Amino acid sequence: MGTHWPGRGMLGGMTAPRVIPAEVPDTDQRSDPERTWVTIVWNDPVNLMSYVTWVFQKLFGYSREQAEKLMLDVHHKGKAVVSRGARERMEYDACQLHGHGLWATVDQS
Repeated sequence: MGTHWPGRGMLGGMTAPRVIPAEVPDTDQRSDPERTWVTIVWNDPVNLMSYVTWVFQKLFGYSREQAEKLMLDVHHKGKAVVSRGARERMEYDACQLHGHGLWATVDQS
């Protein structure tokens, strides 16, 4: 049990956490729950095309042909959508891609 410190209550010298109200976004900034989210991989001058193909196969289970098509989109068009779904899953996918050294972002489609 904590020691009573004058003016500090029974928290053993610790103060109670302060509750800060969350900011409410403007209506136009709220996400539409009907829209799906996407993970986008962007072109970079670092990773080999064979490595990017391998990452797409490993993380998303794409066939070699589909992974190569997406990799070529990244290479020639500058980006490719590699996954679609709930926001939390897309953020997870982007983190996985970052862990493999690829530049990825999440956006609503």
